[in-house]
Amino acid sequence: MQAKILVGVGECMVELAQADNGLLRKSFAGDVFNTLWYARAGLDDSWTTRFMSAVGTDTVSGEMLSFFESAGIDCSAIQRLENRRPGLYMIHLDKGERSFSYWRETSAARLLAADRRKLAETIESASAIYFSGITLAILPQDDALALIDCLKCARSKGKTVAFDSNIRPALWQNPEQMKQMMHLAAGASTICLPSCDDERHAFGDATADAVLARYAAAGADTIVLKDGSGDVVVRSGERVSRYRTEHVANPVDTTGAGDSFNGAFLAEFVQTNNIAKAVEAGQKCAARVIRHHGALVS
Repeated sequence: MQAKILVGVGECMVELAQADNGLLRKSFAGDVFNTLWYARAGLDDSWTTRFMSAVGTDTVSGEMLSFFESAGIDCSAIQRLENRRPGLYMIHLDKGERSFSYWRETSAARLLAADRRKLAETIESASAIYFSGITLAILPQDDALALIDCLKCARSKGKTVAFDSNIRPALWQNPEQMKQMMHLAAGASTICLPSCDDERHAFGDATADAVLARYAAAGADTIVLKDGSGDVVVRSGERVSRYRTEHVANPVDTTGAGDSFNGAFLAEFVQTNNIAKAVEAGQKCAARVIRHHGALVS
């Protein structure tokens, strides 16, 4: 029987979050890793959750790998690169809403797709693959296109390819490049998991239906559109369904809300192929996460 493997392709960084008495708390997080963290919690033991990334050979990189392993994440596709370090970011909170400062220009993860053979072998080994717009934004253009080509091939073989645009305009050279890469990524994906605010600001979409139509035109089979505390809207083929999101009073920290939704959604979907159950799992997980500080909640 073929192994069941969920591969996440992306970056994990050192996270600095506010703590008591003006101190900062160090942890590790990043959008794709966060999603794998929550997916691992929802998958049964027959599944392997594997992270494809790159780190350095320094002490902090070693601590990061130990953290991955303690979380049940398979590290066999993580490269260790000399003279590179993990990226770092700091969370700033204002009434539960977050903003970030980043230090990631020389992150090891920017070279995660440079070894084309390892890239192809890792994607080929997977049953399902998850990546994001941030993954594409941090890679050199040729590496990002090589990743998309591998994902197209995976999709053609019946593998589940899931993509969250997770738009961060500051990471891109210009808006035109960003829009082109998002279009190509959607065309390589079976499932897209965008967020309404990101899409509205980046593409000027006036309605949820406009977002759904754009991703469908790009070639995605299923689009799961998140809208914070609003409804989750799903388009699969020509069918559009809406799922009400329960209100959470006084959220503590929305960091990782979308990632946790994605992880729980994917875990349920790859095991049941049931969109409604997957959306419900994602909503419940995100509702728990925003009641706590930080991107990763046990």
